[in-house]
Amino acid sequence: MMTCPRACAVYASLLWKTGAMVDFAEVDSLAAGYHQRGGQPGLAYGIVIGGELAHAGGLGVRHVGGPPPDAGTVFRIASMTKSFTATAILALRDDGTLRLDDLAEEYVPELADWQPVSPDSARISIRHLLTMTAGFPTDDPWGDRQQGLPLEEFSHFLAKGVSLNWAPGTRFEYSNLGYAILGRVITAVTGMAYQDYIRHRLLTPLGMSRTGYEDAEFEVPGQPLTGPEGIARGYRRSPAGWSEVGFDPLGAFAPMGGVFSCVRDLTRWVAGFAAAFPPGEVDGTHPLRRASRREMQLPQVLTGWAVPASFPGDGASSPPATYGFGLFVDEHPVLGRIVSHSGGYPGFGSNMAWHPATGTGVIALGNSTYAAMAPLAARMLEAVVRQAETSAHGPVVALGSPGPWPETLAARDAAGQLLQSWDDAAAHRLFSPNVAQDAPFEERRRRIALVRERIGEFGDDPVRPPEFDTPAHCRWWLTGERGSVQVQLQLNPERPPRVQSLTLAVPPAAGSALRVTLDAVVDWMNGADRDWPPVIPVAAGVSATTMARRLRMAAAWAGPCRVGGFKAGDGTASVAAELLGDHATITLALVIDPETRLLRLADVTP
Repeated sequence: MMTCPRACAVYASLLWKTGAMVDFAEVDSLAAGYHQRGGQPGLAYGIVIGGELAHAGGLGVRHVGGPPPDAGTVFRIASMTKSFTATAILALRDDGTLRLDDLAEEYVPELADWQPVSPDSARISIRHLLTMTAGFPTDDPWGDRQQGLPLEEFSHFLAKGVSLNWAPGTRFEYSNLGYAILGRVITAVTGMAYQDYIRHRLLTPLGMSRTGYEDAEFEVPGQPLTGPEGIARGYRRSPAGWSEVGFDPLGAFAPMGGVFSCVRDLTRWVAGFAAAFPPGEVDGTHPLRRASRREMQLPQVLTGWAVPASFPGDGASSPPATYGFGLFVDEHPVLGRIVSHSGGYPGFGSNMAWHPATGTGVIALGNSTYAAMAPLAARMLEAVVRQAETSAHGPVVALGSPGPWPETLAARDAAGQLLQSWDDAAAHRLFSPNVAQDAPFEERRRRIALVRERIGEFGDDPVRPPEFDTPAHCRWWLTGERGSVQVQLQLNPERPPRVQSLTLAVPPAAGSALRVTLDAVVDWMNGADRDWPPVIPVAAGVSATTMARRLRMAAAWAGPCRVGGFKAGDGTASVAAELLGDHATITLALVIDPETRLLRLADVTP
């Protein structure tokens, strides 16, 4: 961790603890600019300093037509829940009622008959589940839709066995299923329902009265759920605009993503972890020992999610991210260690992040499907810590894939047939139920029709072979006489596995606002003018200067570019286009308002 004792001493001052040294106008500006991009109906955020909520704000609406959210508005926080489940497991470990290296099947007997990936594979331990090294394939978005799965059905599911990508203990792969199983472990040890134990052991001692597992818990007598102390409703973007997403009930997958909470309560949660550093006096007020809270925030396994420099001169590469117990641990090139966890769920997105060296934390909650709160939280955290550095007069100093499953290859073939001639019955056989829930088949048929209309009759690209990031994932290209688009699918951990996600990029139509903007941006990147062109108007809160600098840097590195295939986007408001340059290929992502034609986002990646 790149810190210095002098800076830490300054941070510990009373002024810093109370937040008096911080000008929160920059934080509010960042939040306002982010919200103006239109990624979610509403968002709430808070800054934690010295264990207190030093500043909070809310923008937009809790529900369409409703009031703005505030620090007491309850959101579903999705996978941030994993930190609660991991905390409970470590508390039980500290009590001496289990060990992290105990086999999970000792507590969940349905796992005992699972066949190993190889004759020499280890059996799955509690530690493997905590660190997401049990070997399960990534199960977003399938796992999200298992939230309300009854416990009896979950038991039956486990008894049938599951599909594994890796031998336990050999590789990190993000898994909701593993944390659902940890919920079963907690019940087996305590004799209490998972959610009841979390309330008893964690929420009540911490005074987190606006945190729970069911939306009905947050009703205020005499007031609707949307009253002053109400709950935000979740939404997804549909062709008709914002469509409300109903709350799934409490079920077997609650330990991975079932918590509802608010900025005010999450302040206590974040503060508890931030207060665990540096090692020092025993804190008897928190339900988990300080040493155990530190242990949760120490790297246990590399995720393999390295973040390289985008282009030469675009900043230093970040080291690979790591996972602790229910928390991600990253090393910022300037600030040092940052601990965080995001949450993404149908209708909601969230993030909490903190800087252990200063005890500074950020919470950001949004009410749209998989709302990307992490970039906003990271920028706010950096802004607050940077102000502290200025006041202190000094800075704070893969394993290889074994190849695709046979089921993945078969699923790709079946998906290819659907893309050529859609059949609902075949789709129901191929997909897990969340696929139709996430986007109805009618929407998917329209999307395919748009692709055919815009690139012509298509087939598999004969030049580009399929790519497999994991055994359960496939990415490939479709090519027609007027262009190419990318398709991706991801299988879930069922046995046999089914397709949990199928995405198809839609290119913008010729002459559309999105296509005109795309061509104008590429023409500017290929030109000599360094200033952002006035013919491409940008939305309020978007810095044309910053955008121009980044795009110009990419253009200089790649050389003159032309639009190639389309990797993502809905073809109306968003697009991710492959730009083929003389020296390199880059990806340009754009988001516009189709009605006003204002540019909301322009970014490039290698």
